Amino acid sequence: MVAKVIPVIMSGGSGSRLWPLSTDARPKQFQAIDGDLTLIQQTALRFAGSDETEFLPPVIICNERHLELVEAQFAAIGMRPSAIVLEPMARNTAAVAGVAALVAREIDPDALVLLAPADHVMGAPEALRAAISRAAGVAAERIVTFGIRPSGPVTGYGYIKRAEALAEEVFRIDRFLEKPPLEQAQAYVDDGGYDWNAGLFLFSPEVMAGEMARHCPEVLLAAEAALGVAARAGKVVRLDADAFGRSPSISVDHAVMEPTERAAVAPCDPGWSDIGSWSELWKHLPRDAAGNAALNGFSVDSSNTLVWASGGPPVAVVGLENVLVVSTPEGVLVVAKDKDQDVRKVHPELAKLKPSEG
Repeated sequence: MVAKVIPVIMSGGSGSRLWPLSTDARPKQFQAIDGDLTLIQQTALRFAGSDETEFLPPVIICNERHLELVEAQFAAIGMRPSAIVLEPMARNTAAVAGVAALVAREIDPDALVLLAPADHVMGAPEALRAAISRAAGVAAERIVTFGIRPSGPVTGYGYIKRAEALAEEVFRIDRFLEKPPLEQAQAYVDDGGYDWNAGLFLFSPEVMAGEMARHCPEVLLAAEAALGVAARAGKVVRLDADAFGRSPSISVDHAVMEPTERAAVAPCDPGWSDIGSWSELWKHLPRDAAGNAALNGFSVDSSNTLVWASGGPPVAVVGLENVLVVSTPEGVLVVAKDKDQDVRKVHPELAKLKPSEG
């Protein structure tokens, strides 16, 4: 039997480590980073058709400031979401999971929910779709997360340890592990029983609502209240700000997946990346023999550099190593490649540069 699945696309991230390309007004999911389509368009099309799964029109959950961006980008690819749910403020992924379960139950209570971030890249999405098909039976009773088979000892991701098999390539979760130091990450890879935690979930609305009622009832109550008095206009659902604001800001991993006894993991290898930093993007771009990647720019007598210039004049880098240089109309960034996680620290400094109002 082919499973019915409602993709619920989470589009609340700010992509602060990809400044100045990613900004509050136009975060990275609305940018075309590795092709002609933006990341949110790629995500939607990833779940638009499959012989193994019946994907229903998606639900988008996004910041209310991005409604026009969502409508325009989906119109450009000829897709009509079944609903666009607007968050008045960010409350992390547990609140989003609660809203997703409740909205999906309104659309089709017999369908499963696929909760997916809007800003990931997948070179082999068919591998994820096959894993979704394999996991659908288990997801009727459990919350399944899709683990990414690690390609190496990466320290920037959380890990999931598998327990016994529940079905073909679907396992009970032994435990979740925080981002490890390098030696521990290598031990996980060598063991072969660990996967990266990619934040993708498949579940029945009833199962998710039931586990939230058991483990984080205040989050579910806030989601129910915010949706119950939401302002609705066609496909657009504006969550009530007062009610939604009462939800604790907590991730679905901490609120539900870690305490529940109904968690499972389906490992897969879809060529995944969250493109969470400029050095991660550098890895996905064509590079010359010296390791240099460039967009509207170039490097001379340099190695392992990224030169990214969009919406302005070309940029040249001469005689540098392991440096990232990014120029957009929003600003210019120059950062050592091994320090690019610190780009998020730019935002507070930018706020100081803005003229005060009054």
